[in-house]
Amino acid sequence: MTADDSYDRLEDDDYPAYTMGRAAAMIGATQGFLRAIGEARLITPLRSEGGHRRYSRYQLRIAARARELVDQGTPIDAACRIVILEDQLEEAQRINAEYRSAAEAAGPPVA
Repeated sequence: MTADDSYDRLEDDDYPAYTMGRAAAMIGATQGFLRAIGEARLITPLRSEGGHRRYSRYQLRIAARARELVDQGTPIDAACRIVILEDQLEEAQRINAEYRSAAEAAGPPVA
């Protein structure tokens, strides 16, 4: 891997570039909070060769949303479930939009 390859990976939302301490600081949470949402299976950080947790930008967005809900008084388990459902809804809407675009591009059905 060249240095250019490493920089390209940092632009990847799924690349686990952030340590637990950095990830917690970035979302304004504690490391314990990140462990708790990991135990609730909201996110599953990858592990470095040394066994340290590493987080991606996508995972940090998910964690930040959960933190926002918990800060509003939602129990952590419920917050995790809400975030999962929001993520599933967003994905379903994206797929639906792709199908609509494909159908429009194909034109009206032939009778």
